[in-house]
Amino acid sequence: MSWPRIIVCLDVANGRVVKGTRFRDLKDVGDLVDLALRYADQGADEIAFLDIEASADAGKPRGTRLDWVERVARHLFVPFSVGGGVRSWDDAFRLLDSGADRISVGSAAVSRPEVLGEIGERAGAQAVILSLDVRHVDADRCIVTRRGGREDTTIGALEFAGAAARFGAGEILLNVIDADGTRDGFDVDYTRSIVDAVTIPVIASGGAGRPEHFAEVITRGKASAALGAGMFHDGSYTVGDVKQVLQQRGIVVRPC
Repeated sequence: MSWPRIIVCLDVANGRVVKGTRFRDLKDVGDLVDLALRYADQGADEIAFLDIEASADAGKPRGTRLDWVERVARHLFVPFSVGGGVRSWDDAFRLLDSGADRISVGSAAVSRPEVLGEIGERAGAQAVILSLDVRHVDADRCIVTRRGGREDTTIGALEFAGAAARFGAGEILLNVIDADGTRDGFDVDYTRSIVDAVTIPVIASGGAGRPEHFAEVITRGKASAALGAGMFHDGSYTVGDVKQVLQQRGIVVRPC
Protein backbone atom coordinates (compact mmCIF):
# COMPACT_ATOMS: atom_id res chain seq x y z
CA MET A 1 0.00 0.00 0.00
CA SER A 2 1.28 3.47 -0.89
CA TRP A 3 0.57 5.93 1.92
CA PRO A 4 1.30 9.68 1.90
CA ARG A 5 4.68 10.26 3.52
CA ILE A 6 5.67 12.93 6.01
CA ILE A 7 9.29 13.95 5.45
CA VAL A 8 11.44 16.16 7.64
CA CYS A 9 14.19 18.21 5.98
CA LEU A 10 17.59 18.92 7.49
CA ASP A 11 19.33 21.78 5.67
CA VAL A 12 22.96 21.58 6.74
CA ALA A 13 25.69 24.24 6.70
CA ASN A 14 29.04 23.95 8.49
CA GLY A 15 27.92 20.66 9.97
CA ARG A 16 24.84 22.17 11.67
CA VAL A 17 21.15 22.16 10.78
CA VAL A 18 19.92 25.61 9.72
CA LYS A 19 16.64 27.14 8.66
CA GLY A 20 15.71 30.42 6.98
CA THR A 21 12.98 32.08 4.95
CA ARG A 22 13.01 31.93 1.15
CA PHE A 23 16.53 30.46 1.41
CA ARG A 24 17.84 33.53 3.31
CA ASP A 25 18.55 34.63 6.91
CA LEU A 26 19.70 31.19 7.99
CA LYS A 27 19.67 30.40 11.71
CA ASP A 28 21.29 27.51 13.54
CA VAL A 29 18.69 25.09 14.90
CA GLY A 30 20.73 22.15 16.15
CA ASP A 31 22.91 19.08 15.64
CA LEU A 32 22.11 17.02 12.57
CA VAL A 33 22.30 13.61 14.28
CA ASP A 34 20.25 14.69 17.29
CA LEU A 35 17.54 16.16 15.06
CA ALA A 36 17.49 13.23 12.62
CA LEU A 37 16.98 10.79 15.50
CA ARG A 38 14.33 13.01 17.08
CA TYR A 39 12.23 13.04 13.94
CA ALA A 40 12.70 9.33 13.28
CA ASP A 41 11.46 8.65 16.81
CA GLN A 42 8.46 10.93 16.18
CA GLY A 43 7.43 8.81 13.19
CA ALA A 44 8.90 10.60 10.18
CA ASP A 45 8.65 8.44 7.08
CA GLU A 46 11.89 9.81 5.68
CA ILE A 47 14.66 12.23 6.58
CA ALA A 48 15.86 14.51 3.79
CA PHE A 49 19.40 15.81 4.24
CA LEU A 50 20.60 18.71 2.08
CA ASP A 51 24.11 20.12 2.16
CA ILE A 52 23.11 23.64 1.13
CA GLU A 53 26.68 24.86 0.67
CA ALA A 54 27.75 22.13 -1.76
CA SER A 55 26.55 23.87 -4.93
CA ALA A 56 26.56 27.45 -3.63
CA ASP A 57 29.76 28.46 -5.41
CA ALA A 58 29.13 28.18 -9.14
CA GLY A 59 32.85 28.31 -9.88
CA LYS A 60 33.93 25.70 -7.34
CA PRO A 61 31.06 23.36 -6.53
CA ARG A 62 31.90 20.52 -4.17
CA GLY A 63 30.17 17.29 -3.31
CA THR A 64 28.20 16.66 -0.14
CA ARG A 65 30.39 16.08 2.90
CA LEU A 66 30.47 12.31 3.26
CA ASP A 67 31.39 12.43 6.94
CA TRP A 68 28.14 14.29 7.66
CA VAL A 69 26.17 11.64 5.78
CA GLU A 70 27.94 8.83 7.60
CA ARG A 71 27.27 10.43 10.99
CA VAL A 72 23.55 10.39 10.35
CA ALA A 73 23.31 7.06 8.50
CA ARG A 74 24.98 4.99 11.19
CA HIS A 75 22.23 5.93 13.67
CA LEU A 76 19.16 6.22 11.45
CA PHE A 77 16.55 3.51 10.88
CA VAL A 78 14.19 5.28 8.44
CA PRO A 79 14.82 6.06 4.75
CA PHE A 80 17.39 8.77 4.29
CA SER A 81 17.70 10.92 1.15
CA VAL A 82 20.74 13.11 0.56
CA GLY A 83 21.43 15.99 -1.82
CA GLY A 84 23.79 18.85 -2.45
CA GLY A 85 26.44 19.06 -5.14
CA VAL A 86 25.60 15.76 -6.84
CA ARG A 87 26.80 16.01 -10.45
CA SER A 88 27.46 12.43 -11.56
CA TRP A 89 26.98 8.75 -10.83
CA ASP A 90 30.32 8.78 -9.02
CA ASP A 91 29.02 11.46 -6.63
CA ALA A 92 25.82 9.50 -6.11
CA PHE A 93 27.68 6.24 -5.52
CA ARG A 94 29.82 7.80 -2.79
CA LEU A 95 26.68 8.99 -0.99
CA LEU A 96 24.94 5.64 -1.32
CA ASP A 97 28.09 3.91 -0.11
CA SER A 98 28.12 6.27 2.89
CA GLY A 99 24.62 5.25 3.92
CA ALA A 100 22.14 7.29 1.87
CA ASP A 101 19.08 5.43 0.60
CA ARG A 102 18.14 7.91 -2.10
CA ILE A 103 19.89 10.72 -3.96
CA SER A 104 18.56 14.22 -4.63
CA VAL A 105 19.91 16.04 -7.68
CA GLY A 106 19.28 19.75 -8.27
CA SER A 107 21.52 22.20 -10.10
CA ALA A 108 23.37 19.53 -12.08
CA ALA A 109 20.11 18.19 -13.48
CA VAL A 110 19.14 21.66 -14.68
CA SER A 111 22.38 21.88 -16.66
CA ARG A 112 22.44 18.23 -17.77
CA PRO A 113 19.23 16.28 -17.08
CA GLU A 114 20.81 13.12 -18.46
CA VAL A 115 22.50 12.67 -15.09
CA LEU A 116 19.15 11.59 -13.64
CA GLY A 117 19.01 8.58 -15.92
CA GLU A 118 22.69 7.76 -15.42
CA ILE A 119 22.10 7.44 -11.69
CA GLY A 120 18.77 5.70 -12.10
CA GLU A 121 20.18 3.03 -14.42
CA ARG A 122 22.59 1.96 -11.69
CA ALA A 123 20.66 2.62 -8.47
CA GLY A 124 17.08 2.31 -9.71
CA ALA A 125 14.70 5.15 -10.56
CA GLN A 126 13.20 5.01 -7.06
CA ALA A 127 16.55 6.20 -5.70
CA VAL A 128 16.68 9.37 -7.86
CA ILE A 129 14.91 12.55 -6.77
CA LEU A 130 14.87 15.74 -8.82
CA SER A 131 15.21 18.61 -6.34
CA LEU A 132 13.26 21.32 -8.14
CA ASP A 133 13.58 24.82 -6.61
CA VAL A 134 11.19 27.17 -8.40
CA ARG A 135 10.13 30.79 -8.19
CA HIS A 136 6.92 32.44 -9.37
CA VAL A 137 7.19 34.94 -12.21
CA ASP A 138 3.44 35.33 -12.32
CA ALA A 139 0.48 33.72 -10.59
CA ASP A 140 0.43 30.58 -12.73
CA ARG A 141 4.02 30.25 -13.94
CA CYS A 142 7.25 29.37 -12.14
CA ILE A 143 10.81 29.28 -13.41
CA VAL A 144 13.54 26.89 -12.37
CA THR A 145 16.38 28.18 -10.18
CA ARG A 146 19.87 26.85 -9.51
CA ARG A 147 22.48 26.95 -6.75
CA GLY A 148 19.99 26.86 -3.90
CA GLY A 149 17.78 29.57 -5.37
CA ARG A 150 20.67 31.96 -5.94
CA GLU A 151 20.45 31.88 -9.74
CA ASP A 152 17.30 32.14 -11.86
CA THR A 153 16.98 30.46 -15.24
CA THR A 154 14.47 31.08 -18.02
CA ILE A 155 13.30 27.47 -17.92
CA GLY A 156 9.64 26.90 -17.18
CA ALA A 157 9.26 24.65 -14.14
CA LEU A 158 6.26 22.78 -15.51
CA GLU A 159 8.03 21.88 -18.72
CA PHE A 160 11.25 20.95 -16.95
CA ALA A 161 9.44 18.65 -14.52
CA GLY A 162 8.05 16.69 -17.44
CA ALA A 163 11.44 16.50 -19.10
CA ALA A 164 13.10 15.33 -15.88
CA ALA A 165 10.60 12.50 -15.56
CA ARG A 166 11.39 11.41 -19.10
CA PHE A 167 15.13 11.57 -18.42
CA GLY A 168 14.78 9.19 -15.46
CA ALA A 169 13.83 10.99 -12.24
CA GLY A 170 11.83 8.70 -10.00
CA GLU A 171 10.33 11.47 -7.90
CA ILE A 172 10.22 15.27 -7.78
CA LEU A 173 10.86 17.32 -4.67
CA LEU A 174 9.09 20.58 -5.49
CA ASN A 175 10.15 23.54 -3.38
CA VAL A 176 8.33 26.78 -4.16
CA ILE A 177 10.77 29.41 -2.90
CA ASP A 178 8.09 32.10 -2.54
CA ALA A 179 6.48 30.01 0.22
CA ASP A 180 9.65 28.60 1.82
CA GLY A 181 9.90 29.34 5.54
CA THR A 182 6.79 31.52 5.60
CA ARG A 183 4.65 28.89 7.38
CA ASP A 184 1.64 30.22 5.46
CA GLY A 185 1.04 26.88 3.77
CA PHE A 186 2.24 25.00 0.72
CA ASP A 187 1.60 26.37 -2.75
CA VAL A 188 -1.20 23.87 -3.28
CA ASP A 189 -2.30 25.07 -6.70
CA TYR A 190 1.16 24.96 -8.22
CA THR A 191 1.88 21.61 -6.60
CA ARG A 192 -1.26 20.25 -8.25
CA SER A 193 -0.07 21.66 -11.59
CA ILE A 194 3.20 19.73 -11.34
CA VAL A 195 1.43 16.56 -10.18
CA ASP A 196 -0.92 16.75 -13.17
CA ALA A 197 2.01 17.25 -15.56
CA VAL A 198 4.04 14.17 -14.59
CA THR A 199 3.53 10.47 -13.98
CA ILE A 200 5.97 10.19 -11.07
CA PRO A 201 5.36 11.05 -7.37
CA VAL A 202 5.73 14.66 -6.21
CA ILE A 203 6.92 15.76 -2.76
CA ALA A 204 5.52 19.15 -1.72
CA SER A 205 7.94 21.50 0.04
CA GLY A 206 7.92 25.12 1.16
CA GLY A 207 5.51 26.83 3.52
CA ALA A 208 4.48 24.18 6.06
CA GLY A 209 3.33 25.83 9.26
CA ARG A 210 0.49 23.70 10.66
CA PRO A 211 -0.65 20.08 10.37
CA GLU A 212 -3.63 21.23 8.32
CA HIS A 213 -1.26 22.43 5.59
CA PHE A 214 -0.08 18.84 5.07
CA ALA A 215 -3.65 17.60 4.77
CA GLU A 216 -4.46 20.26 2.20
CA VAL A 217 -1.48 19.62 -0.08
CA ILE A 218 -2.02 15.86 0.06
CA THR A 219 -5.74 16.04 -0.71
CA ARG A 220 -6.25 19.07 -2.91
CA GLY A 221 -2.66 19.25 -4.18
CA LYS A 222 -2.44 15.47 -4.74
CA ALA A 223 1.13 15.34 -3.42
CA SER A 224 2.46 11.86 -2.63
CA ALA A 225 4.48 13.28 0.25
CA ALA A 226 4.93 16.57 2.07
CA LEU A 227 8.05 17.97 3.68
CA GLY A 228 8.42 20.26 6.68
CA ALA A 229 11.28 21.79 8.63
CA GLY A 230 10.90 24.93 10.75
CA MET A 231 7.62 23.97 12.43
CA PHE A 232 9.31 20.79 13.65
CA HIS A 233 12.67 22.35 14.53
CA ASP A 234 11.20 24.87 16.96
CA GLY A 235 8.86 22.36 18.57
CA SER A 236 5.63 24.02 17.42
CA TYR A 237 4.44 20.61 16.21
CA THR A 238 5.72 17.05 16.05
CA VAL A 239 5.45 14.59 13.20
CA GLY A 240 2.93 12.77 15.35
CA ASP A 241 0.76 15.91 15.51
CA VAL A 242 0.69 16.04 11.73
CA LYS A 243 -0.20 12.38 11.34
CA GLN A 244 -2.96 12.67 13.93
CA VAL A 245 -4.62 15.47 11.95
CA LEU A 246 -4.27 13.49 8.72
CA GLN A 247 -5.88 10.45 10.32
CA GLN A 248 -8.72 12.59 11.67
CA ARG A 249 -9.38 13.69 8.11
CA GLY A 250 -9.47 10.15 6.80
CA ILE A 251 -5.98 10.15 5.29
CA VAL A 252 -4.23 6.83 5.95
CA VAL A 253 -0.60 7.23 7.03
CA ARG A 254 2.07 4.96 8.47
CA PRO A 255 1.59 4.80 12.26
CA CYS A 256 4.12 6.62 14.42
